[in-house]
Amino acid sequence: MKKLFLLVGMLAMPSFAAVSANVAFASDYVWRGMTQSDGPAIQGGFDFEAESGFYAGIWGSNVNFNDGAGSELDYYAGYGFSLGEVGVDIGYIAFDYPENQTGLDFEEIYLGLSFGDLGVTLASGQDGAPDYTEFSYAFGPVSVAYGEYDDYGDNTTVSYGFTCGSFDCGITAYDFSDGGYGADEDGIFFSISASL
Repeated sequence: MKKLFLLVGMLAMPSFAAVSANVAFASDYVWRGMTQSDGPAIQGGFDFEAESGFYAGIWGSNVNFNDGAGSELDYYAGYGFSLGEVGVDIGYIAFDYPENQTGLDFEEIYLGLSFGDLGVTLASGQDGAPDYTEFSYAFGPVSVAYGEYDDYGDNTTVSYGFTCGSFDCGITAYDFSDGGYGADEDGIFFSISASL
């Protein structure tokens, strides 16, 4: 049903909407300080954005949780606008793990605020899913973020983005402090991506 809703929304979008695709390779898929692939990941997605600020998209990656889940598909839609010098992003995202039968799927409603290089993201987990709060700041090509994930733990990341020929590359160091998840994690991963 989520897929049908997203497809209908995309087909109904006006002609001035922008359509883009992206593909990436990462030495590890790390999300909120926790590895999702436990190794290399191939990722990609499609995005649709209207002049009004409405957007929708789908994104996928391989994952490895040792429980049957081999892939992740995210479906999202939202609306971005400005209030003076503050950027506002309100949206919905569904995290879907097609091969998993143990109920990993969950949804969030999120609010993102930005002021210059400072960003704040508040994600409200639906139907009992945990909430997430993240603060970020960018210094040119370097960005720093700190996040608190209820019932799981806290994470800190430091990323450096740069150009590799016609590709976008990045190196990220991350640290996850256990708050009930069951493991502490830290490491460095590399990513290379392209927009089509």
